[in-house]
Amino acid sequence: MNSPKAQRVRVAMTPSEAPEGCYAWFVLLACFMVFGLTFGVIKAFGVFYVEIHQYFETTATRTSWITSIAVAIIHVGAPIASALSVRFSHRSVVIIGGLICSVGVVIGAFARNMTELYLTVGFLNGFGYALTWTPTVTMLGLYFERRRPVANALASAGECIITFIITPLFQLLIDNYSWRGAMMILGGLQLNLCVCGMLLRPLKVTRDVIHSSEEEGLSLELLKKEDLDQDKPSYSGSKELRISEGADHETITAEDGKIYQAPEEIPNSTMTSQKSNSRAKRAELRTNILRYVDYTLITNARFMIYSMFGLFAALGFFAPALFLVPYARSKGIGEYEAAALMSISAAMDLFGRVFFGWVANLRLVEMVQQLTATVILLGTVLLLCPLTSSFWEMAAFSAAYGLVYGATVAIHITVLVEIVGANRLGSALGFFMLIRSSGGLLGPPIAGFFIDKMNDYGTGFLMAGVALIVSALFLLLLHQMNRMVKGSNSKSNTHTDKMEQSC
Repeated sequence: MNSPKAQRVRVAMTPSEAPEGCYAWFVLLACFMVFGLTFGVIKAFGVFYVEIHQYFETTATRTSWITSIAVAIIHVGAPIASALSVRFSHRSVVIIGGLICSVGVVIGAFARNMTELYLTVGFLNGFGYALTWTPTVTMLGLYFERRRPVANALASAGECIITFIITPLFQLLIDNYSWRGAMMILGGLQLNLCVCGMLLRPLKVTRDVIHSSEEEGLSLELLKKEDLDQDKPSYSGSKELRISEGADHETITAEDGKIYQAPEEIPNSTMTSQKSNSRAKRAELRTNILRYVDYTLITNARFMIYSMFGLFAALGFFAPALFLVPYARSKGIGEYEAAALMSISAAMDLFGRVFFGWVANLRLVEMVQQLTATVILLGTVLLLCPLTSSFWEMAAFSAAYGLVYGATVAIHITVLVEIVGANRLGSALGFFMLIRSSGGLLGPPIAGFFIDKMNDYGTGFLMAGVALIVSALFLLLLHQMNRMVKGSNSKSNTHTDKMEQSC
């Protein structure tokens, strides 16, 4: 047989180390804006909540479904966004997501009932958020490594700063143009997400790869060596096989006319080649799937424990921001004073993200320990909310809530990177958001249910506080698992050193 021809191919590959160069700061800017125009808008939506609640004369539970559907779709759509980013590019997926967000909110401005708001501001807008947020955060993790905690903290600060600005702005727009007009303006603002997508320059390097023609279709995939070696069957002769099926048995006719009955009488070389082809095809399929969705993450016990933390934390993350303005209004606080509470919370949220992100970068304590402490504090602060009644008491609560919330959000993605590694962040973030989606979907409606039953917005904060404290239990379990892994690794290294010394 003729020997296979070797070919030199230039292949685009992701670099093993993050560059952290000048352009990384433009990616950070894009991520900053994406955080603000997605989760920042969700936090400021409490201003719209009051108007929609009054306009449609519905319950707190039904009104809260708008936000909860958007939050859930962000989480459910995260794996889809990760897969699309691999198939096409992070840039194109974010641009399409920005267009979907804008269209969804503008159509929602003409909604005639709550169902139409669920479909537009909830579903369409949430899906657009998923397509913009997930790829952008993934790109930020690829561009930064040594300063990743600070980069994540600065990027997430966009949520705080834009919330600080747009909360009173939304109230002003509602007073002048009604909630429908304000929502149309919001749809126009969200077109800026497309600009953020344009800043996401692909992070690629090229490398010359030599491969042979017999490895065609597999040479650019990361396959096991034995699968590559056995990709094309080799025969001792140049016989041509014809396969036919009879009534009961399958027969194979060789070129020399001899008939073999399958599978017992087939020569060993033919059977081996068929098995090799089957293994190669399975390996190729597995590799192609892993390129888009790394399903092996579900076998990672630490990742699953951290995802359970995310699920329970999501029950308490989004309800307080949604109900803070209505709670203040129910206590007799004026419209703009109630909106100012969200601005106070956003300002302290910004300080908490930047400061505690810097503290995390110092590595004074383990990242999981720091996150556990902030989550417990956040739950405790929320449990104290129903004790407030005056504006200044609520302002103090808003400041404390914003500070601890910022400290929590600043590092939770960094902890995820430490668990799975930067190279698997895209798929891990998608799966993490997917598992967390049920918490984001049910959190606000459950809080709304208690509010309707007790006729008191304070009960919604109690539910959120309890959920966060429960989520901290999973972080404690994760910390113990990390210690066990480190202990086993240190024992393995000690044993290896002793073996080398004895040799």
